[in-house]
Amino acid sequence: MTITIILLGILVVVVTVLWIRVARRAREIERRYEQELSDQRAAHAMTVEQQGQRLQTLLDSMIEGIVVLDQQRRVTLANRAAVNFFEIAEPVTGRALPEAVRHYEVAALVTRLDTEPTVLGYELRIEETPPRFLQVNAVSLRDAAGAMHGAVLVFHDLTRVRELEGVRQEFVANVSHELRTPLSLIKGAAETLIDGAKHDANALERLLNIVDRNAERLRLLIDDLLLLAKLDSGRVVMNLQPSQLHPAVQEVIDDLAARAQARDMRVVNSLSLDLMANADPDRLQQVLSNLIDNAIKYGRPSGVVEISGHLLDADFVEVCVRDDGPGMPAEARARVFERFYRIDKARSREQGGTGLGLAIVKHVVQAHGGKVRVESEPGRGAAFYFTLPRVAAVAEDDQ
Repeated sequence: MTITIILLGILVVVVTVLWIRVARRAREIERRYEQELSDQRAAHAMTVEQQGQRLQTLLDSMIEGIVVLDQQRRVTLANRAAVNFFEIAEPVTGRALPEAVRHYEVAALVTRLDTEPTVLGYELRIEETPPRFLQVNAVSLRDAAGAMHGAVLVFHDLTRVRELEGVRQEFVANVSHELRTPLSLIKGAAETLIDGAKHDANALERLLNIVDRNAERLRLLIDDLLLLAKLDSGRVVMNLQPSQLHPAVQEVIDDLAARAQARDMRVVNSLSLDLMANADPDRLQQVLSNLIDNAIKYGRPSGVVEISGHLLDADFVEVCVRDDGPGMPAEARARVFERFYRIDKARSREQGGTGLGLAIVKHVVQAHGGKVRVESEPGRGAAFYFTLPRVAAVAEDDQ
């Protein structure tokens, strides 16, 4: 009996020890499992966060604005372009659409998604200075049962397109006007000749002069338009070569001497004899002719036009054509290189010209790799600056 009790005691001790070991092992396994589960959750959360960051980076690199909404029409995602379009304040996510975008047409557009799966090509005008134009494409997000649980809005900026359309329309209107005036004069002179004026020697000479003068005006306009078209397309090949600026300017001054004398103006060539640029001689003369002729036309009668220049830096020289005329306001300075732009239309047409001279100057200078600008204030004249590559920089590159 005693042995049996002893054996039972030993058995109990062994079972207890084994149970303790099993319990410890189970707890260890459970702890390891919980640790592995925690590590997996952390890794998954990190992966999701990294994927979210990559997605946000990708969306922020897009020029189109993107806004994603949930079922309650709260913003769950908005990229940088959308934030900039609508100036959405931080934080973006979680805000109601009307609060975030603050444009009633966008909210109305989302409401249409209740009955329409998509709304494409909707044009939105944002009243700013200047106004901004956006094309909006909206898509509803629906589950298998067809219930709407969100929406995606994509905004494409059409502002530049609308600006170019405006420029094109204005350009066509200006070309039509510039062509119509000389054509009307030519047609009027021709009709007068047909009606019998050809038998009057004095009238015949006067009318033929009108035809010749306005035909020349048309030829200059067409030549300028063709040149601008070639410059726009990059089809004009520049014959770059070392060019002395002082003699180039003096040649233009001599050609325009009669015009300067008619207005009792002095044209001063202040360029140093050794200043050189790497330029196409014919195109350089075109630039100088347009700028100096412009200064003579709009400078002060009995005034002075001065052409100066200097080395701007290691790569460029800068030339300045300055007059002491009435100057121009800020709006004109911003637009003076546009085609057909005229500050005083009546005076400009009276002075003649095609209205394309400064636009040609800009494009020719840019084709040389240079820049053009104007400095002016009302009552203080105007100074037109342009840069050209210097010969020294080109020679160093060749070496």
